Amino acid sequence: MVHAARPSHVPPPHPDLSRARDCERCLGWGTVVTLDGEHELCPGCQPAPGAGGRLR
Repeated sequence: MVHAARPSHVPPPHPDLSRARDCERCLGWGTVVTLDGEHELCPGCQPAPGAGGRLR
C-alpha cells in the first residue's frame, strides 16, 4: 500500500546551501528528516536559531 506524505502547515526551513555544500550529515541539502517525517535544519552545518550566525 502506498502512503502519501502528510500535509504540513509549516513550510520547510530554508537552509544556507553554501554552509551545507561539504556536510556529510545532510549530504549538502542543509536539512535532515526527523523520525516524525518533518524537515529541520541540519545541526551539523546550519546555525542554531538565535545563535547570531555561529554554529553550535
